[in-house]
Amino acid sequence: MTKAPERTRVALYARRVAASLERVWENVLDWEHLPWLHAGSFRSIRLHDAGPWGWRARAGLEPDGDEIELELRVEREAGRYVTRTLTGPGAGSEIWTALESAGPEATDVRVGFDLPGVPPDRIDRLGVGYVRLYARLWDEDEAMMRRRAHQLTQLARPPGAREPLRLGRLEALRERLPLVVTWAGRAFRIVEAGSELLAHATLCPHMLGPLEECAVEAGRVRCPWHGYSFDLKTGRCPEDPRLRLRAAPRIIVDSAGHVSLVAPVP
Repeated sequence: MTKAPERTRVALYARRVAASLERVWENVLDWEHLPWLHAGSFRSIRLHDAGPWGWRARAGLEPDGDEIELELRVEREAGRYVTRTLTGPGAGSEIWTALESAGPEATDVRVGFDLPGVPPDRIDRLGVGYVRLYARLWDEDEAMMRRRAHQLTQLARPPGAREPLRLGRLEALRERLPLVVTWAGRAFRIVEAGSELLAHATLCPHMLGPLEECAVEAGRVRCPWHGYSFDLKTGRCPEDPRLRLRAAPRIIVDSAGHVSLVAPVP
């Protein structure tokens, strides 16, 4: 039987994040966001297996391009999970994270970093590096979770009336593009693709990621959270045909050059 490697706890990291325990567990099981939301740390990810127990995947790292095999296992009843590096740089390391609700919109997070074969003179240096890395990762995760929680609250409200919305004369509007407006109680962005004005929803239908600041490339926008792209004319997603943008209002330019948003064709 292979003897388990001896590990040294090089650091502890604790913080309170402004997100509910439900949102945090959702984030823990969301392997897909790693190379998008955490692009400074991860280059790619290929899933091997996933379920209520957690997930296992092959991840490419930034900035060196090394690859590791990661396994995340959940112990939900104990309020914790462990992330293990199975192969590649750091193989044998375990990162234990404990979660505890601190209110409707707050969760206490405690992380311990256990590494194999650490010389005593490297413990402090490695600990500082891991704490710095995880502070940044949790900053990025917290921003995503807070935005998602806000959007879920907004979507729970009934939509407004689908009345025409006047946007002014075409020449003046073009100078303000891209422009985010609210129509029927929902946010849409007006952009110009080539010489054509298009309106598109600002929420990714996958997990409500932000599309209002995404660059338009080849008539598409790509969500910065999970990398799904959407055709602005059809709303369709080439990566997953089950996903589609919320139907956007039509843009009408009358004979006098005034621009309005009106209800889409059913």
